[in-house]
Amino acid sequence: MGHIKIENLRKEYAERRTLPRNHTDSEYKGGKLVVLDGIDLEFNDGEFVCIIGPSGCGKSSMLRIIAGFDKPTSGRVLINGTDVVKPRTDSVYVFQQNGLLPWMTVWQNMELGLINIHDKEEKVQRIKEYIDIVELTGFEHSYPSELSGGMKRRAELARALVINPDMLLMDEPFTGLDFLTHMKMREEVVNMHEYIGKSMVMITHFIDDALIMADRVVVLGERPTRVQMVRELKGRARNIETDPVLHELKDEIYLMMGVSYVV
Repeated sequence: MGHIKIENLRKEYAERRTLPRNHTDSEYKGGKLVVLDGIDLEFNDGEFVCIIGPSGCGKSSMLRIIAGFDKPTSGRVLINGTDVVKPRTDSVYVFQQNGLLPWMTVWQNMELGLINIHDKEEKVQRIKEYIDIVELTGFEHSYPSELSGGMKRRAELARALVINPDMLLMDEPFTGLDFLTHMKMREEVVNMHEYIGKSMVMITHFIDDALIMADRVVVLGERPTRVQMVRELKGRARNIETDPVLHELKDEIYLMMGVSYVV
């Protein structure tokens, strides 16, 4: 299924800028920009994990390595005990920006992931099921240009889930959504996780999203990035404003990210 283990993960990039001779910044070592520096994490099968941290700390880099799109400089990622060396067929990646093919309808976009299913009736039933789950019934033959931002995001999630992946990897899936659509999408994703029980890893800048959605919250620090906090959360239907433990945790995470006053 979707057990993920990250061992001593390190990622560095060649630094092409001209640096001052007397620079002492620890993120630059030997002409390399060190992004991830010794990350050790473990996520259980079926968990919903949210990873948060300041911009540029390597959240997306780590997710791409988990997905097999990028390789670590050292260390490794194991999924179900097997080293990740390339993209896997049992995981789906949802990008920050809209990934629907604009010349295809919602239905046709979803069919792309079912190319290996030759039973037409099974294919139709699976597409209908997930169209219904994301509440897009009636829009299955619409093109992306005919959908709102929230509907496009729901269509992307349906396309990802219709192939029945063991893992869903999401890189800031609520980017660009208005406030109300963001709230609705947050509820949709939590409901889908409860329904399908698959492993989900989501990158987000929104602390509230992490505290409300996740089974496990991971907080990363500034570059060179290390893990600052891992916190398990129990139960659902959470309310940060009325739960003093969550409220205190929110303030603590803001402080970790360098914000001492929360409006």
